[in-house]
Amino acid sequence: MSEQSTGVPKTTARQVIVALIGGFAAPIIAIVLIVQLVLSIQASHIDKDDPQLADLAVRERIKPVAEVKSVDPNAPRVERTGEQVYQAVCTSCHQAGALGAPKFGNKADWAPRIAQGYETLIKHAIEGIRGMPPRGGDPDISDIEIARTVAYMANSAGANFQPKE
Repeated sequence: MSEQSTGVPKTTARQVIVALIGGFAAPIIAIVLIVQLVLSIQASHIDKDDPQLADLAVRERIKPVAEVKSVDPNAPRVERTGEQVYQAVCTSCHQAGALGAPKFGNKADWAPRIAQGYETLIKHAIEGIRGMPPRGGDPDISDIEIARTVAYMANSAGANFQPKE
């Protein structure tokens, strides 16, 4: 008999090797992934009956959302320095120059303001001016603290104001 073509192509050695590797690799990859899944589940398993963990979970659920500091209204007031008030209240606008605020230490921004005089700057800081709210937005700042802060900020830009005591 003569060799006739059946319409099925012959399989090459290369195709056989690829099929064998694929046949062995797929189950091995599946086994490795299953083992990793089992190990990760065991590692994250928490004993819910452990009293210490239960206590921690309860504490986490009932912790306060925010803490409120109580201030004794009868306590003596401690006046802050100009630098302390600047860091606590003024830096948010005057560091970046927000809403046209003169930048801290920038002589060009402060020169026309310094020319107005110390008392005028204090008045503007207390009452507010343009985009600046009265007392920088903190009603608890005293007039003395305002004066110290104005002197601190203006002096950083070349003024020579003596802060009020």
